[in-house]
Amino acid sequence: MATNIPFDDYLDEPLKDTEFKADVAAESTKLETAVALTNARECARLAQSELAEHADVLPLTIARVEMGRMPAFI
Repeated sequence: MATNIPFDDYLDEPLKDTEFKADVAAESTKLETAVALTNARECARLAQSELAEHADVLPLTIARVEMGRMPAFI
């Protein structure tokens, strides 16, 4: 039978690897940015296409950022 391990404990060993730790931090930043942008856009009651027009970017750019897939310029 599998043992349940708390997620933070599961990551203790891998996070000792500095490259892995940096990758986790970068992904966390992407996720935080995605959530913040989505929340701000929804609070402003804007569609992705409307925000894109205001930001002078393609709607696909907004969608990608909200999915955590950052374009190179961010």
